[in-house]
Amino acid sequence: MTATRRVQRAVLLAGAALLGAHFSIAAFSQTPLSPAKVQLAPLLNAYLQPYFSQNWMLFAPDPVMVDQGIIARGRCGDGEVTKYYDVAGSSIQRVQNDRFFPSRMSRVVSNGIQQYNSTDDLLRRLREQKEKGKAKKSGKNPIPLLPYEKRTRNQAVNYLSRYALTQMTQACTDGRSLQAVQVRMYVRSLPPWSQRDNPHARDKVDAYDFPWKKAADLQ
Repeated sequence: MTATRRVQRAVLLAGAALLGAHFSIAAFSQTPLSPAKVQLAPLLNAYLQPYFSQNWMLFAPDPVMVDQGIIARGRCGDGEVTKYYDVAGSSIQRVQNDRFFPSRMSRVVSNGIQQYNSTDDLLRRLREQKEKGKAKKSGKNPIPLLPYEKRTRNQAVNYLSRYALTQMTQACTDGRSLQAVQVRMYVRSLPPWSQRDNPHARDKVDAYDFPWKKAADLQ
């Protein structure tokens, strides 16, 4: 066997090993909640986010019925708070203008929102049951966020805030610097398919304001 063949075989084996490790990590991230998954959640998120996160909500029985996005505002050096900016619109426009080789920057926002909302399916179902039972049993306490969920949400807020900061470089004029940013996540719930013929069916929009983040802490 020549040296070239040995190098080629080594490269193929290394590539196969890396590919196998990648798919193993991605598959493990979709397993039910377990002590091992809770302990390894920070490492899983650090590797999978934002480009390799898994989301199967496009398919039945629960297809996506909401439109989610973010807007952001800033605080300038003199204390003035700017208007809200559509920080994701430009990347979405680039995707729509290039169907063959679209930019992947639009996924930065969607993956950040997905990371913020990510939780185990069992916990999600239990919380939904608790929410439905509130009307029947007053004072029923919701299931609090687990430590790994809090860490994941904090990472997502920092991630989205950092992205918004890069898109708002011109928010403060006259030489003023941008000192802090605040991201607002909106969730637009679409009317269900059963209401497709109802002319009075309307969208529902909910907004969630994240904490202000100092620009110095995000850079």
